[in-house]
Order: sequence, then structure tokens, then C-alpha cells
Amino acid sequence: MTVDMAVNKMKVTKSSTVAGAMWLVLPTYNEADNIEDFVAAVRAVLPSGGRILIVDDNSPDGTGRIADRIAAQSEGAVEVLHRPHKEGLGVAYIDGFRRALESGASLVCQMDSDFSHDPADIPRLIAASADADLVIGSRYVKGGGVTDWGLTRRFISRGGSTYARLILGLHLRDLTGGFKCWRREALEAVHLDTVPAHGYAFQIETTYRVVQAGLTVKEVPILFRDRRAGTSKMSRRIVFEAIWQVPTLRLGK
Repeated sequence: MTVDMAVNKMKVTKSSTVAGAMWLVLPTYNEADNIEDFVAAVRAVLPSGGRILIVDDNSPDGTGRIADRIAAQSEGAVEVLHRPHKEGLGVAYIDGFRRALESGASLVCQMDSDFSHDPADIPRLIAASADADLVIGSRYVKGGGVTDWGLTRRFISRGGSTYARLILGLHLRDLTGGFKCWRREALEAVHLDTVPAHGYAFQIETTYRVVQAGLTVKEVPILFRDRRAGTSKMSRRIVFEAIWQVPTLRLGK
């Protein structure tokens, strides 16, 4: 199924669009315990006219219904994109990015909706986008870090970034993180319809495509915390996908 066909099967809780606005895309799956407080925290720091797009994968815990209520009370600041089922983080992001671009967004940010990414860092990423096409909230540059994780997860995360950096010949330190701010031109250069990856590999591939397009990428230090509530969506499949897909990027396949 093409992305265009998939979008036609989705339900969007619409409100008025603002051309040229900054959009924040939040993919959700079973985030009922986090989403309301998280959106409130995000709205407190978004620039004037900034919009939030919640992309929910038909969460069985009712996240989508909570998101609809938030949108209805937001005076047009929040929109919900309901996807029929869970297909992976990358696919949810692609649908969200497409919606933002189609609505005229000039700047698109992405982050986790479980408080592992601090909403207070959003203004710093936006400010850094003044002279970068893609800004990454980085755990592995000076001033960044990770708290609350055990040794195994730290090894997987940092090891994944190091593996991708060496294979792809990149200087960037955090290639698996999901806290980013994109200028419109960078997202268009990615060619979203052709990105196959879902998990870690999605984050790696989209950044790699920006670099290959000759655009500017900047890393801003952030402190990553473990989620406030709920369970992690990380799986062995996501990790193995990254291991085998990263070399194919270098080979251009």
C-alpha cells in the first residue's frame, strides 16, 4: 500500500490550519497515562501559532479518545491523526510529517510523548534551526546524557549510534534519537514515500538522507530520562532491523 493510499484510510480530527507554522508531531501508542500532561507541558513552551499533531495508532488504552478531547478543547492548537492500526514508529512519523507539510508547515519537530524528552528543550532546538536544516536533540555530545537506564539499554542505544556512525561515515554522535527539529526543506529532501525503516533504522536513515543531500545537521545536547509512565516500545525486531539495514544505506540499496 502506498503512503497516499494509507492516508486516505485515516481519520483526522481537524481544526483550522496555519500556513508556515511550526508543527510538533507526537506519535502515540498506549500513552493514556502521559498524553494529557505532556501536551499541556508542550503547549506552555511552543511559539505563538505552533501546532501539535498527535498521531495515534488506534491505541487500545484509549489514548486516541483522550487526544480527541484535548484537540476539542485546544482552540485549534492540537490536531489528531487516527491511524487504523500499529505499523511502527517510522510509518506513524511519515504520515504525521506528510500531514504537516501538506498543511504548509515551515518547521516540523518530533519527540516522544512520554516525558523521556523534556518539553523545556523544544525552544532550544527551534532556535538552533535558524542556521541548520536539521537539529538533533543529542544525548551523546558534550552536555547531553541519559538517566534511569540500565547498562544493557545504554549499550544498545550508544552502540547503535556508534555502529551507524562508523558504517555510514558520519560525524554525528546521536543517530538513534527521536528528538529532532526539521526545516521543511530537509523533510522534503528525505523523500518520505521511499523510507522503508520503522524503528531505530528510521531515525538513522532519515538523518543520513539529509546529510547525503548536502544539508546542515546540528546536534544540541539534551538529557534523556526514562519514560514517566507506561512501557517501552523497544523490541528485538527494531534493534535487528537497524543492524541489517544500516549497511544497505551505505551501499545505496
